[in-house]
Amino acid sequence: MRTNWAGNVTFSAASVVSPESADDLRAVVRGAAAVHVVGTGHSFSTVADTTGTLVSLAAMPDEFEVSGPTVRVSAGMTLAQLAPRLEAAGLALHTMPSLPHITVAGAVTTATHGSGARSLAGAVRAVEVMRADGSVVSLTSPGAVVSLGGLGVVTAVELDVVPSFQVAQTVYEDVAWTTLLGSLEQVFDGAYSVSAFIDWQGGATLWVKHRVGDPEFPFPGRRADGPRHPVVGQPPSRCTVQDGVPGPWHERLPHFRAEFTPSVGAELQTEYFVPRTRAVTALRALAEMSTVISPLVQACEIRTISAEPQWLSPACDRDSLAIHFTWVPDPARVLELLPRLEEAIAPRPHWGKLFTVPAPLLAARYPKWDDFRALLREHDPKGVFRNAFLDSYLGSTASS
Repeated sequence: MRTNWAGNVTFSAASVVSPESADDLRAVVRGAAAVHVVGTGHSFSTVADTTGTLVSLAAMPDEFEVSGPTVRVSAGMTLAQLAPRLEAAGLALHTMPSLPHITVAGAVTTATHGSGARSLAGAVRAVEVMRADGSVVSLTSPGAVVSLGGLGVVTAVELDVVPSFQVAQTVYEDVAWTTLLGSLEQVFDGAYSVSAFIDWQGGATLWVKHRVGDPEFPFPGRRADGPRHPVVGQPPSRCTVQDGVPGPWHERLPHFRAEFTPSVGAELQTEYFVPRTRAVTALRALAEMSTVISPLVQACEIRTISAEPQWLSPACDRDSLAIHFTWVPDPARVLELLPRLEEAIAPRPHWGKLFTVPAPLLAARYPKWDDFRALLREHDPKGVFRNAFLDSYLGSTASS
């Protein structure tokens, strides 16, 4: 793997390796001056880059062990691989990212959320990490979950699971912007998972994922007369089943089916988190810039995420609204626009997507920022797992 999925990041690694055992991995981390792990390459930022050795865990042995209300899985397993195995055991994750193509560790370490009110990081009981000396430790601190790969190589993850459940997905179109803003709380609390796709022309489309057996809510808009794709013009066959047809949780909670390229493919992505108490204010501020947003955006999705304790989660300690942008693949124009959006809404950004918020502002927005820097020093004192991305925001080993 020499580039990320979108092609906007060319990895600067001197070598790329795929160890096949714990001993192989131990030899890699002990013998390299700089190491970082890449999952399936679905990050749009340089969070997974390194000038040293880039490690893929795809060839590592499979782990899947259920113990009561938890499951232990290998870090390099994708959500698409994990979900059917849980379903076969009568179990489920409480959430699934929009695309099941990504790895468990990749989703967890960047606080990727998805359907429902919690991110996958919120389900983590423990992460198993191999440090630079080859030792393996199990970490349960809320600071160790969203680690950006800086504490070591995550080799396994222990997750909370729930009994399997059925979901029906329905799309509602032609929802007026004023209607959505006027009933934002009720709409997002109206089903197990609700996404609003904003067209920036005064309207929205709701993707409602209703857990079978939950109370029904009268959503605004007109029920779609057929399947839809979040990006106009893209084939809806790539999306999970809609039309209110019930199905297993893992076949409805993601937006995109695992056997197809998710979203558009030729795209860039940004996601901003603001406190839910500021949701309407932030959306109105962005609406005032709709004329500059519209030419660059392919889709804009808003969702809610409950507060969670993970130190570097964008939803740390506050209920949040996530505002996701799928941009056209024009990095220069997108990066020119982002500072304007960030100044208007003062967000915490998704670590794996594009943003330009300066490090001092980010530090001020995370109450446990200095605690996480101390955790990095404790577990990686030589900075083997640091990279330019971590150094730019958290300081280099020498300056920590």
